[in-house]
Amino acid sequence: MYNFPRPEDLTVFGAVARYASFKAASKELGMSPAFVSKRVRLLEEQLKVRLFHRTTRRVTLTDEGERLLSLSSEILVKLDQFVSESGVATRALRGRLRICSSFGFGRTHVGPILSELAEVHPELQIRFEVLDRVIDPGAENFDLDIRIGDEIAPHLIARRLASNERLILASPGYISVHSVPTRLLDLSAHNCIAIKERDHPVGVWKMVRGGGEETVNVNDALSTNNGEVAVQWALDGRGVLLRSIWDVHEHLATGRLVRILPEYSQPANVWAVYPPELRDTRKITTVVAFFKDRLAKLSPIAEAYLKV
Repeated sequence: MYNFPRPEDLTVFGAVARYASFKAASKELGMSPAFVSKRVRLLEEQLKVRLFHRTTRRVTLTDEGERLLSLSSEILVKLDQFVSESGVATRALRGRLRICSSFGFGRTHVGPILSELAEVHPELQIRFEVLDRVIDPGAENFDLDIRIGDEIAPHLIARRLASNERLILASPGYISVHSVPTRLLDLSAHNCIAIKERDHPVGVWKMVRGGGEETVNVNDALSTNNGEVAVQWALDGRGVLLRSIWDVHEHLATGRLVRILPEYSQPANVWAVYPPELRDTRKITTVVAFFKDRLAKLSPIAEAYLKV
């Protein structure tokens, strides 16, 4: 009888292929580079094919490696699905969950929710990463991406978790020194705080008013890839900020930040995004429902500030 590859070896192989590096794969897997190299070599011997072209500078897949990567990804997804769904009787989720989000929302909301999820489903192995770029979760071996922003590739499955928009804001101190802008184009003459965060092009604000879209190139006197830093700069009176309601509603309530140009906003709803092959799997549907329940409080907050 043919001796099929071990799932663990396919996981190691997939990590090396994803990172194009034995060293990077070893860090991801928590294994030594020597052990990772050994497992790939044994897999090649077992299959009697060469899976990687190796040089001192890079590691690339051979044609056989490309074929195995496609097959093994499908095998591991189905196996993980089976392991997860084998716990239906106890309603416990099992197996690995690879999930990602952006820095600010990931730290503030996703991380705490995952802590709750781990308590409810202790047999679930959660691997969480925060990223500063938009990804294709399937291509980068993530099960789920908790994402802010409505621009989602059509081949991905998306479920809206909460309503949210970005507003234009400034502190009373900034407004007292500078004239209040009355048109969107006036922002080009103001100090603005730009955020480089996933889908944010620095210095270009695409806004919606009355169903139509308008764009302004702002004077990004200050820019950062950290939302918390940007909010603090706005509180300090350093400039005009475009930021999600979920991150600033408390400052709006206390008056430390004031909404300007209230007829404008930028759609930035919260979505669960995942590969089509995970559609309707019990693990994903359960986790998405868990997030939707925990994030339900955000929608009323957003809707309250959009009644202008």
